[in-house]
Amino acid sequence: MSLDKLDLRVGDVVAERTFHLTRDSLVRYAGASGDFNSIHYRDDVAESVGLPGVIAHGMLTMGLAVQPVVDWLDNRGIILGYGVRFTRPVVVDPADGATVTVVAKVGALGEDETRVDLTVTFDDATVLGKAQVRVSLT
Repeated sequence: MSLDKLDLRVGDVVAERTFHLTRDSLVRYAGASGDFNSIHYRDDVAESVGLPGVIAHGMLTMGLAVQPVVDWLDNRGIILGYGVRFTRPVVVDPADGATVTVVAKVGALGEDETRVDLTVTFDDATVLGKAQVRVSLT
């Protein structure tokens, strides 16, 4: 089954998802990525460099943000490109963790590609700016 561009309109929400991160999530990601920067697991180090506490890896946040688009495409299209600007850190509380919300909307419809704009928030603030996924629908 293909995704019909004729059924899409600019502004349509194509995917929404919430991700809950814990300090354990950060440890697992560090092991998978090899990024063991101590700002991702030690409050004292994070605070010593001006952060409000331990923060999620930027690439983890970026990867989670695109996942709803991947799921929406479901092998009915491909991602041509993806870019973001990191605007705020996701601070992962040792007890409560952090909840990141992603809303994916059609930003532009073109002949050969569709742009999906992502709104990625944590604690009622946008954490990724100009988060855009370029996709080709089949």
